[in-house]
Amino acid sequence: MSKRYLFGSALLLSSVTPLVSAQEEVADHSAMKQVRAVRVDTPPMIDGDLSDPIWQQAEVITDFHQSRPGDGVEPSEETEVYVLYDDDALYIAARMYDSEPDLIAAPVIRHGQGMPSDDRLVVILDPFNTQRAGYRFETNLNAARHDSLYTSTTSFSIDWNTIWDVAANVDGNAWVAEIEIPFKSIPFDPEIDTWGFNFGRAIRRRGEEIAWVSQNRTYNPSISGQVTGLTGLDTGLGLDIVPSLAINQSRQYDPNMEETNVEPSLDAFYRLTPSLNAALTVNTDFSATEVDNRQVNLSRFNLFFPEKRDFFLNDSDLFQFGNISGMARGNNATSGASRENARPYFSRKIGLSSNGQPVDIEYGGRVSGRVGRWNIGTLAIRQDETQNVDASDLFVSRVTANILSNSNVGFIVTKGDPGSDRDNSVYGADFSYLNNTLPGGNSLEADLWYQRSDTPGLVGDDASYGFGLRYPSSTGFRGRIGFKEVQRNFYPAMGYVNRNNVRDTTADVGYTHFFDDSFLQSAFFGIDGQRVDEIDGGLQSEVFAFRLLELETTTRDSVSLSYRKNREVVRSPFTLYRSPSRQVAVTPGDYKFDEQEVELRTGGQRPISGSFSYLRGDFYGGDRQNVGASISWNQSRYFVMSIDYDWNDISLPQGDFITRLSSVSTQVAFSSTLYWVSLVQYDNLSEEIGINTRLQWIPKAGQEAFIVLNHNMQDIDKDNRFESASSDIAVKLRYTFRF
Repeated sequence: MSKRYLFGSALLLSSVTPLVSAQEEVADHSAMKQVRAVRVDTPPMIDGDLSDPIWQQAEVITDFHQSRPGDGVEPSEETEVYVLYDDDALYIAARMYDSEPDLIAAPVIRHGQGMPSDDRLVVILDPFNTQRAGYRFETNLNAARHDSLYTSTTSFSIDWNTIWDVAANVDGNAWVAEIEIPFKSIPFDPEIDTWGFNFGRAIRRRGEEIAWVSQNRTYNPSISGQVTGLTGLDTGLGLDIVPSLAINQSRQYDPNMEETNVEPSLDAFYRLTPSLNAALTVNTDFSATEVDNRQVNLSRFNLFFPEKRDFFLNDSDLFQFGNISGMARGNNATSGASRENARPYFSRKIGLSSNGQPVDIEYGGRVSGRVGRWNIGTLAIRQDETQNVDASDLFVSRVTANILSNSNVGFIVTKGDPGSDRDNSVYGADFSYLNNTLPGGNSLEADLWYQRSDTPGLVGDDASYGFGLRYPSSTGFRGRIGFKEVQRNFYPAMGYVNRNNVRDTTADVGYTHFFDDSFLQSAFFGIDGQRVDEIDGGLQSEVFAFRLLELETTTRDSVSLSYRKNREVVRSPFTLYRSPSRQVAVTPGDYKFDEQEVELRTGGQRPISGSFSYLRGDFYGGDRQNVGASISWNQSRYFVMSIDYDWNDISLPQGDFITRLSSVSTQVAFSSTLYWVSLVQYDNLSEEIGINTRLQWIPKAGQEAFIVLNHNMQDIDKDNRFESASSDIAVKLRYTFRF
């Protein structure tokens, strides 16, 4: 298929010679695609207009293919990508043709949001060309910026962010995007002139994913091409100074107390080498961090809330250990908390009390990055005293070495306990294996890890270890198995444990079929399982999730049917429901209960979209019904509203109760740099309404101003009369000076 490329009145022919065709590349990933980045003296203007003559110097990448719904077949629309660079930055432009430009989906306008329902451009960079980790940049027609950090080859942290620029626009029968990624914004090795490189594009209304390089309908840092010729890159001094000022006023209404604080803080980031970073934080302020989404806990184990603070998210991939959280990712028989169980380091333990209240961080430092084959992450924090805990010094160090083709071996050590005055330390070692060169474009992944804690008063039974083996596949069969043992006295004070004295075994198998020339895109069915035994003997939990059928259409609508068999052996009573007047507890016993669920979803690219689920079954000797529903209204790129509702009707021999959790979120965009975002949440267990509303101004990446209001109202007497319980308002200014 011949292609032509227009820049204003200039007609160009592609100067990139693909090393393999799309079909051949799927069959033989070892034939690496490459493109040469062209050095320019004058950078292009980032304005969403590709008529700038400078782009005519770039080679043109055109050999894209579908990764979904087809695998390697011709895309429905043409795509052109161009790559330039100078001393200071990498410049990427894309022209994405669309025969129906009025139907381009772009509901997201706020920077930092994921784009699951947007027509989008994806750029993946692996500056060290290791095929182990990297950075992901996404944008849409609104030029919204969303960046992510790959914490492994198959998972990434969506809360990580850095400084870059983008502009987008509609140009006839195409939308175009121009991206500038400063070399100061990502670590790299100046001796490496070839980076891992890939591009993806989504056309949501057709359920179509387009890629430059893919394998088994997937692309990530381990499945990518290369960009060559990157020499003479300049990071300047490699110094970022980020002062901020926060003015906080907090108030408690009963008893009436009010306090006002003015808190200056300082973050500084320095490149010891282009690939090794040092960071310093003084009087760290987290007042502008987004609030957690509320969860209803209907189990006897703790919930898990993810990290959202920028300081701890930067280079967070370097602190990952054993792929513990990823061993059972995608297994519907497991919960998020059980997948995270036994993490030796969880940054949320720092600067937050057990009930989620901020604890002052006086100062801290971090050294992280890569030196040759070594990946280093070291963090030291001085945490202020709280009412019950003295000031503490906290330390974590994580080092891995790249071995074989795509594997690594490493160790971790943590010292300190942010939640008590006891001493605590954890030592661990791990090995991760990846082979993505199996026949048929498949891969094999494995992890092995061991760790031990040292805590005064806890002697013996203080280890945790595990392994995972995965055969991931987007098409055909896939399977995983995992095991971990968490001994009774294993206590990672800076980590996360939601149950110990257990042996946890997980396994799942499934099959995915993609349809040809049908309104259906894919069908999936499988079985997921988890069994948790107490080390002392006896079953604790057992779940089998039968995923009977999961259908998705080419317009991203879906329906799923599932059946779950649960068994819970309760040896000590625990409370499911508590109110001022009564509580409902589960008594000791061996409980077996089955549940059936149906779920419907519509494609989020539509102006109005939503989901509905209904679950019914037995529950701890009684019955449970659950209804979950959500609806989103994308009125325009300037106004979005979402409503979520979760309802449980539970009837037990000990008593009946209903739980309700609801939320309303709105997003008003006055421009591409000024947003007003609000979230209102309510649950009938706490009988509390939480209001979080923020006005956020981002005139440029690295420059931010916030006005944040948190207000909590509570119905203490359960008479539907809500009274103010607490409130706080914060004004925060933050500016990045780059040298």
